[in-house]
This record gives sequence, C-alpha cells and structure tokens, in this order.
Amino acid sequence: MTNEELNTRLYEKMFAEQENYRSWLLSQTPKEILNHAYEYVMREDILLCLEYGDLSDGQAKALLKSPAPLADVFKDWEKRETEHMEDMRETMESRANAILRQDFIRSKREER
Repeated sequence: MTNEELNTRLYEKMFAEQENYRSWLLSQTPKEILNHAYEYVMREDILLCLEYGDLSDGQAKALLKSPAPLADVFKDWEKRETEHMEDMRETMESRANAILRQDFIRSKREER
C-alpha cells in the first residue's frame, strides 16, 4: 500500500469516527452540545491537519491500529501546553491597536 493510500485510509477512518461523534452530539441537549463544542472543533482541526499533510507509513499504520485514532489524538492534544491563549491575546491587542490607529487618523482628518 502506498503512503497516499495509507493516509487516505486513516483519514477515512478518522472522518467516519468524527461523523459518529457528530451524530451522537446532535442527539444531545443544547447544554451538552456546548459542553463538547471545544472537543468537536479540535477534532475537526485534527482532520484538517491530516487532510493537508501526510504522515509517514509507520505513523499512519500505527494510528490505523487504534479503534478510535481521532479520540486518541484528541486526548493527547488536550494534555499539551500550547500558546493558544497567548496568540489570542496578541490578536486581540493587534485588533484594538488597528482601531485606535483608524480613530487617530479619523480625528486628524476632522481637525483639518
């Protein structure tokens, strides 16, 4: 089996797993759906990563051994320390600064 075929097989397995998760999630109460919103989005991002970058043969085969590779990857992801909040803070500051610049330019024009 080629690397592309292995990765496609893994993607299809993880996609089916996500579809089952989605179906289960949609059968829950709105409150419960909100409780799982982060997990759903992160699982979608994991699928997106796989869609845009192939794993090695060994890596794909290793994940294919799992009955729930998507859940396994998410569990490991959840334990990681990331810079997500720092990136969010920087984005918020950048947006606020852009508004301040626009307001400054607008006030200078109005002074003329």
